[in-house]
Amino acid sequence: MSDLIFLGMVFESIIIIIAAIVLVLILMKYFQKKHRLTLYLFLIFLLYMIAIIFSWISKVLVLFSGSEYIYNNTLPDPGTLQSWFVLRIIDFRFSFFFLTIAIFISYVLKVNVFEKGYNRVHKIIVIIYGIITLAFSLLIYERGNTLVDAFAFLLIFLFMTMIYVPFFISSYKSFTLAEAKTFKNAFISLALMSIFYILVPFNFLIDRLLILSGGSGFSLFYFLAWIFVLLGMIASYFGYIRPKASE
Repeated sequence: MSDLIFLGMVFESIIIIIAAIVLVLILMKYFQKKHRLTLYLFLIFLLYMIAIIFSWISKVLVLFSGSEYIYNNTLPDPGTLQSWFVLRIIDFRFSFFFLTIAIFISYVLKVNVFEKGYNRVHKIIVIIYGIITLAFSLLIYERGNTLVDAFAFLLIFLFMTMIYVPFFISSYKSFTLAEAKTFKNAFISLALMSIFYILVPFNFLIDRLLILSGGSGFSLFYFLAWIFVLLGMIASYFGYIRPKASE
């Protein structure tokens, strides 16, 4: 198992490095154009990268912290403030937290790109669901209970679907209506980003369900999830941010 955790740590190190490079490029574009939508995308991707960093930290803690209660669920929780944070880090709860905020900013981006204003009812639903997901991520926790973790992934997946399915539909519709190639590329890149990000929690959920059925974790789906984060960043950068369509 430690070999799989080490492999996951190395893999996420590579993802973080590439994501950091893309983020620097996006930030450079923002300072060049001062475009608000580029800033939204930068914040979304930054939060995704922070989620990956917390996932990476969880593996570092398990492999190198030397605290037995971290990797041995049979040992009691020390019940300290430190253990509260550590246990939620290693079970990806802080990653869920930052993913939820990224999804909410994606909703703000969608409204600014495709709509004239907020739908009051939809906005309230999104805010309430987001708060529930944030609270569940950090407060509803049972050590070693994979079923509770799987439910947390399900909440994130449903939140992703709630935001990114309409995002995809709007992006694809704009793609079909656009005439200039630059705008077509911009909208199709946002459509691809939507699909990639829906697949992130979906793959994590499958990985958790495989654990529930007796698997050891770190299946192919685990690695695909973070790859889709990176693909979403790259697609939107080259299709929407880098060209003049985002001006």
